[in-house]
Amino acid sequence: MSYYVYMLKIVGKKTITYVGYTKNLKNRISLHNSGKGAKFTRGRKWKLIYKEKFLSKNKAILREYYIKKNRKLRNQIKNKYL
Repeated sequence: MSYYVYMLKIVGKKTITYVGYTKNLKNRISLHNSGKGAKFTRGRKWKLIYKEKFLSKNKAILREYYIKKNRKLRNQIKNKYL
């Protein structure tokens, strides 16, 4: 089974991002955009700007945590894919 680490950007002028992991990327983005995703993402429209694929849940969780905590890497990803 595959797991994905992804970064979303808010649709519009602001450069707010959200990082998460999931088994079903398409479904997860739909949940975020319908207000049923993570509390932080509710009430906003999101666009996928980055994803990585992993074969284990543990590796995906570790990568998600690393991207969330490493602001320099997060900004590099954000600037590269915007």
